[in-house]
Amino acid sequence: MSHYVSRLGQRRGSHPSRAYQPRGALLRLPGAARRVRRVAMLSVHTSPLHQPGTGDAGGMNVYIVELARQLAAQGTEVEIFTRATTGALEPTVELVPGVLVRHIDAGPYEGLSKEELPAQLCAFTHGVMQVWAGHRPGYYDLVHSHYWLSGHVGWLAAQRWGVPLVHAMHTMAKVKNAALAEGDTPEPAARVIGETQIVRAADRLIANTAEEAGELMHHYEAPAERTAVVHPGVNLDRFRPSGARRAARARLGLPPDAFIPLFAGRIQPLKAPDVLLRAAALLVDEDPSLRGRMIVPVVGGPSGSGLAKPEGLQKLAARLGIADLVHFRPPVGQEQLADWYRAASVLVMPSYSESFGLVAAEAQACGTPVVAAAVGGLPVVVRDGTSGFLVEGHEPAGYARALRRFLDDPALTDRLGDAAAAHAQNFGWGAAAEATAEVYAAASQERRRRLRSPHG
Repeated sequence: MSHYVSRLGQRRGSHPSRAYQPRGALLRLPGAARRVRRVAMLSVHTSPLHQPGTGDAGGMNVYIVELARQLAAQGTEVEIFTRATTGALEPTVELVPGVLVRHIDAGPYEGLSKEELPAQLCAFTHGVMQVWAGHRPGYYDLVHSHYWLSGHVGWLAAQRWGVPLVHAMHTMAKVKNAALAEGDTPEPAARVIGETQIVRAADRLIANTAEEAGELMHHYEAPAERTAVVHPGVNLDRFRPSGARRAARARLGLPPDAFIPLFAGRIQPLKAPDVLLRAAALLVDEDPSLRGRMIVPVVGGPSGSGLAKPEGLQKLAARLGIADLVHFRPPVGQEQLADWYRAASVLVMPSYSESFGLVAAEAQACGTPVVAAAVGGLPVVVRDGTSGFLVEGHEPAGYARALRRFLDDPALTDRLGDAAAAHAQNFGWGAAAEATAEVYAAASQERRRRLRSPHG
């Protein structure tokens, strides 16, 4: 068991992630352990093939795709099971050599919200079992489930196949409910119960940060010896500074000298894009000349509870009198997203809850500083005062003050941006996959030891 994770269990309520900036997993395994050959990875509610920033597709999609790619490159085959959302999908798609995406029929293809998916878990589990039945015994060495819906399928599959279950929460109901944005919908009791059951059933739990591991222990009584911390990574080949900010702006049709605070991500109350708009309105009130030299791009689509009022952010911009400054753009592919990061003066991420904050890591890898809420994993991703600024709370005035620093000192974007790009090198996917493989090996080793033990 990792000494650090063990010690973390005695520090509930603290924020160890703010003081610890590791490169890989906190869990390091003693001795040699056999590498897992083939993993069944479960992502029920969102496909790794979906465009991030649309519907329920976001950082978890990127996480699964990049982790699977790197695991395959390092010698572990991955098969990702996800729900089919259209009849036109092939049953099996090769993402890259060593990574298959399997589409499982479970419920109607379209029109099902994430909240309606628990009723389809039996059908999804049946589809997974049908695939397994076509293989020889022992085909899958381990199950890795993502999000609580997948955890319940993974729990049954792992038991049936006699293999370990590794689970990643990504978000937790109790944590989200403790930090709800105004107008957001609380997570249901059924999810809390489901997450509690998964924590008890999993052989290993993977948390994105030390703080998330502490939340698992505090809210769900997760055993420290079964909880490992592995930071997600960034595709450092795709997200890199790559030339001048002006060049990126030219490619996107943006003014070369404008002040551009960027929001990128799913548009929903949890992500708090309204806070950026309100902060921008405050800045214009303080300095009306900004109206001619500031652009606020919002890149992403409505998601979650944001779907109830898909035009809400546009209406807010009009009420604040900054509709001419706010440029709404639909979700874009990874290459163009990298250009939006490079073009921005600063990325603004005022989320109420973030298990890690992958968008902040990607922006920094592109050489762009970040102004972010001091919540969840963001204090790990953003080095306050070095690669950006952390803001306590969600008052627009606090974000306006942080943005004012960039306006008062135009060279600050480049200074912090250089430090941000260097800091992002700590978050490569290769290291994340290597650390995840260690967690797999530990879970497998422990299961074999239990099976050999006369007392089980």
